[in-house]
Amino acid sequence: MGRVTLFALLACLAAALTLLSAPQELRAEHSDKTAAGAQGPTTSAPACHSASGPQRTIAEMSARAAWICPASDEPTAFAQDIRANLPVAWLRFEADSWAQEEPPHYFFSRIARFEAIAFIAMDADGTVRSARYLEAEGKPFAAGPVFELPLPEITADTEALLVRIERPHSVPLLTEARLSVESEHGEWSQFDVMLLPLVIGMLILPLLFDISFSIVLRERFVAIHAVMVASMIFYVLFAGGLISMIAAVPLNVIAVMGPLSYAIGCGLSAFFLADFLEKDAQSPLMRKIMLATGFWSILVPGFFALQLHSTQAFDDHGYFYSFMPAILIITCAILEALWRGSRAARFMALAWTPIILASIERMARGLGLYAGSSQLDQFLYLAVGIEVIVISLAIADRFLAIRRERDAAVTEARMLEQLSSHDPLTGLMNRRAVEARFAELRAQGFDTFALIDLDKFKDVNDRFGHQVGDSALIAAASALSSEGDRDTIAVRLGGEEFVLLLRGPDSTQRADHLRQAIPRRIANEIPALDRLVTASMGVLELPRIAISLMAFDELYARADTLLYEAKAAGRNRMLYERLSLFDPRGEETPAKTPKADVA
Repeated sequence: MGRVTLFALLACLAAALTLLSAPQELRAEHSDKTAAGAQGPTTSAPACHSASGPQRTIAEMSARAAWICPASDEPTAFAQDIRANLPVAWLRFEADSWAQEEPPHYFFSRIARFEAIAFIAMDADGTVRSARYLEAEGKPFAAGPVFELPLPEITADTEALLVRIERPHSVPLLTEARLSVESEHGEWSQFDVMLLPLVIGMLILPLLFDISFSIVLRERFVAIHAVMVASMIFYVLFAGGLISMIAAVPLNVIAVMGPLSYAIGCGLSAFFLADFLEKDAQSPLMRKIMLATGFWSILVPGFFALQLHSTQAFDDHGYFYSFMPAILIITCAILEALWRGSRAARFMALAWTPIILASIERMARGLGLYAGSSQLDQFLYLAVGIEVIVISLAIADRFLAIRRERDAAVTEARMLEQLSSHDPLTGLMNRRAVEARFAELRAQGFDTFALIDLDKFKDVNDRFGHQVGDSALIAAASALSSEGDRDTIAVRLGGEEFVLLLRGPDSTQRADHLRQAIPRRIANEIPALDRLVTASMGVLELPRIAISLMAFDELYARADTLLYEAKAAGRNRMLYERLSLFDPRGEETPAKTPKADVA
């Protein structure tokens, strides 16, 4: 990952942390507006709650004995014994909660599925005014996971407002219910709303990062992470209510898409963990369990996330309880990988510790164990952003490791290629390499073939040892390989035998010049030798059309004959032969130039 992308990701994380650590006075301005536990003068909280079957009447609920009314005003006390698994949930708002204030006009609460909500305003003289709304009539706010419904007229004589919620699918739908004088009092504060786009930005960067990486890194875990990030973006959009600022989405769709996206994201997290951890970082059994956990998290909590009215009695608790084995298994998988020394597991532990803790807190509120502020959801959204960013950094780290492995493999392959195509002693191309490229070299115009052999080289090895002999071969190779000369190629065939391939004008004279440079180079570099090490050479000059018709072995055999004759003539000399082609029209006869002996 490039430094700019890394710095951008870290900057988003730092900005989010800075926003959460804002001074208390900046955050306090929404305390009268939030839909979760605010007790300001413009909102009213329910005093009592109850749950029943569908047959219970308003008259039966008018008696105090039908209600659970906590003695304490604390939200946690109100959440005790509250139930969302019976066909009907009841809330009771007392007139005392808006005494000396303007009567409320709106009901608002956390977005969740329900079949219908009925409001019954009860006056002191027995007058009853009611209104009933279906789920589709709920109006989501453009900021925050909150919806509102208008109340029937509340007058100065109204003693209580009863709220009858048919088939509620969420405990927070009951615990976070409030009455408000004005519609906007149910919205989230500017501070809360600002955090959501920031988290979305934190998620979009890794998504773009995954897309760019998938082009060069054909790894399955990159694709899994990209889909996981997309599901988390959907989660923040719908669970945070931000989607209502973009489009008019029905209440039931928002209520389903939030938890469904989270379930899909959790399942993909398990798939990602199973695929991303190093092979030796997880046992085969744990990997199978992780894959099963992924399917479980998508299918089981995903089914409960649909909040079908036929499953209303158990889908709320079922959704949260079904995440518990997934959290436990993912935690165990990370601990096992850490115990095995996994580098990737360190990133996973850092990424998932915040989101696991935030998810447990959200589960506790969802199960009604306590009634915390909906502001706590912000920590879950931020934890999602942290998770995605840290995992993106883990992918970047893996990418760098893969690139290092690839570079090492390329270097090793080049070394092996060098060893297979070049002589390890002199560094010159070997016979295998030149034979493989011979047709290409012929096409490039190398039309002179010179075979060189060091004279009486066996005596050098016998008298001075093979170490000195090897040094002499290295010096000879240096004399033959003119650096920067693209028209001359030096090859070591083996032992003390070399080949020169040349092209261009005066190729024979150039070949002989290189031959004569051998004894000078050896004498200069190996002063321990008390004799000159000369070389003999056989050279073939061929027309361009002729060399394309002759194989390497055939040219070698002809040059070897010339070399043998040069040695027989006294060594330290060159014999060459210039060939011409036979013309089938008979205009020219086959011709071979006389051998030239150059001492």
